[in-house]
Amino acid sequence: MAGVYFDELTVGQVFHHPLKRTITEADNVFFTALTHNPALLHLDEEYCRTETEFGQRIVNSCFTLGLMVGISVGDTTLGTAVANLGWDEVRFPKPLFHGDTIRVETEVIELRESKSRPNQGIVTFLHRAYNQKGELVASCKRSGLQLKRPQG
Repeated sequence: MAGVYFDELTVGQVFHHPLKRTITEADNVFFTALTHNPALLHLDEEYCRTETEFGQRIVNSCFTLGLMVGISVGDTTLGTAVANLGWDEVRFPKPLFHGDTIRVETEVIELRESKSRPNQGIVTFLHRAYNQKGELVASCKRSGLQLKRPQG
């Protein structure tokens, strides 16, 4: 079990996840096609080159969100999560492009005991993803129900 129990977390704790990921064209096109998203911004290179401010395809933001959260799991919730309760304040201040590499950090911003589940608590994480230039490309708050360390 790599994750952290609720009672081992502290507000202000920051995880600098060692796993980084270079996003490929295949990642973007497969994800976009699998989710039935026909947006030309993700699929049509010629359109993006001539009709957008980006000059190239941009990475699907839903893929970026999933990747950002996924990179965090091994250090935070793997084996200790009961349920994901929601994502809030999801932001994409800069686009990602094919060939960009992201790194992720996670901060614990709130901890609350569960009133109905004495062996669990609610944690709110703030995830932030950066490209290889150190620019913030995504962020979100994620709330989850987390196990406490087993007694005995």
